[in-house]
Amino acid sequence: MKEYLLIYFLIISAVTAIITVYDKWAAKNRPKHRVPEKALFLFALFGGSVAEYLTMVFIRHKTKHKRFMLGLPAIIILQVAVIIMYMLYVN
Repeated sequence: MKEYLLIYFLIISAVTAIITVYDKWAAKNRPKHRVPEKALFLFALFGGSVAEYLTMVFIRHKTKHKRFMLGLPAIIILQVAVIIMYMLYVN
């Protein structure tokens, strides 16, 4: 089971990073084909939060948007808390 979770997080992180890079590219080249912010947050909620945050900082995309620079760390903290609770009470 742990192996499947690791694979899932690797895949969702890679997909999230790719989508974030695409959105940066679309912002410059095809503004009508942007990724909706709701979609970016959904990918973060489904496990790509760390990858999305690191990608955004690395490529300097949406770093001036408080919604992302506060929201993504909040999602990361929530996810870490859930993982800790799971480890404490399920195992």
